Amino acid sequence: MVDVRATAQVVEVFAKNTRVASHKRSYHQGSHVTDPAHMPSSHRRYAQWTPSRITAWAMETGPATAAFVEGLMTRRPHPEQGFRSAIGVISLAKRYTPARLEAACVRAVSVNAFSYKSVASMLSLGLPQQPLIEPQPERAGCTHKFVRGPNYYQ
Repeated sequence: MVDVRATAQVVEVFAKNTRVASHKRSYHQGSHVTDPAHMPSSHRRYAQWTPSRITAWAMETGPATAAFVEGLMTRRPHPEQGFRSAIGVISLAKRYTPARLEAACVRAVSVNAFSYKSVASMLSLGLPQQPLIEPQPERAGCTHKFVRGPNYYQ
């Protein structure tokens, strides 16, 4: 449990009456201010990464992997929230071949499944080796005798 004191210019955090953090207050809608010194070490290592750097790294595996990683990051309110998942997907190339990862990303993009778990599940189930089923176009009209037709509903 902590206490927070907010003034017009500063936000301060107190633990047991001792100030443990102080930030300049931001009034920008939807933005947040983070001091890198207050971030966990597991998050700090990704602080210098950018979406373009991660996408370029994914492109080394293939264009579908890059498209998947880019889609993963753009579907988050802040691209940084997708960094760990994106890096996790790229690192799957260590356990599976880059070709299998690329095939899994093709499948994930085609079914709009932008999560680490989706790609990892596809790889563990061997789905990238299965043919991708194309959606069938709907038929213009059925011809069997059990169709009532538009006149039935008048």
